[in-house]
Amino acid sequence: MCTDQNPNKPADSSTIFPPLIHDVVVLTGPTASGKSSLAVALAKKINGEILSLDSITVYRNMDIGTAKPSREERQGIRHHLIDLVNPNEDYSVACYLKQAHQAVEQIRSRRKKPIFVGGTPMFLKGILRGFNPGPPADWNFRESVEKDLKEFGPEALKARLRQVDPLAAHRIHLSDTRRMIRALEFAKITGSPISHQQTQFESTYTAQECNVFTLAWPRDVLHRRINQRVEKMFQIGLIDEIKRLVEQFGALSRTARQAVGYREVLNGLAEGQSQSQMIEEVAAHTRQLARRQETWFRSFQEIQAIPMSENQPLDETVDSLINLLH
Repeated sequence: MCTDQNPNKPADSSTIFPPLIHDVVVLTGPTASGKSSLAVALAKKINGEILSLDSITVYRNMDIGTAKPSREERQGIRHHLIDLVNPNEDYSVACYLKQAHQAVEQIRSRRKKPIFVGGTPMFLKGILRGFNPGPPADWNFRESVEKDLKEFGPEALKARLRQVDPLAAHRIHLSDTRRMIRALEFAKITGSPISHQQTQFESTYTAQECNVFTLAWPRDVLHRRINQRVEKMFQIGLIDEIKRLVEQFGALSRTARQAVGYREVLNGLAEGQSQSQMIEEVAAHTRQLARRQETWFRSFQEIQAIPMSENQPLDETVDSLINLLH
């Protein structure tokens, strides 16, 4: 089982995590949408503590590329589920949910309000609808399928999945190759379709029953915020941070090295790219990530969109958000 001392050890495959949607606030949204600062301001007003809902901030020393809030930016508000494992270690959804359940219990014991903040879709889905981790990963199988994916493309991957799990093939978007590979892996290991094992994902709540919100910016404004954030990351030392990570830890874990920002710089350093080329790559891929996140969030009926404007002061946004809580 995952423990605080060894969080990267896989959870028992028989463990099913129930939803954590009751009596919590969930603040999500695309990257660079201002979740962290809004969450801190909200926590101050509702006596809350913050739980990160991000698959990369769990890694120690990956700070600049994740826009991890500094101690000063946390303003005395306690943050959980940050800096849990080293960048060369794997960390699963099951491990995250185990520690999230433990953290929520601790926060409630202090009579505080749990506030989940972040934009990792699978972490969010586990919080909202529960999660059955199933069998551990078969990395050899995954690497074989990923090789086929590069050669034949996602349409061939979906056709292969359609043969073993038509329902999963229907539900999973063509661009979500990671989930398609997991569905194939699940069927190979267990001999049964993953769609038959995930009925807990069918149990949903309406937005009116939940305190789950996404920050919705006009597309052009969000893109400008992303570009500004990426520029700042390079200005304050993203390249040096990644060089230190490689020097200290060697090869990063699969998840860590594929994170937007880190992947492009690692490739850019290997290929001798200029900093301006890396900035352009990171910004473009971050904008693409934001679009995928927005599409994913729209698929959740539990989530209520909060229109954002650069002209609205932070305190007014917080007060508007508090008025929606129940």
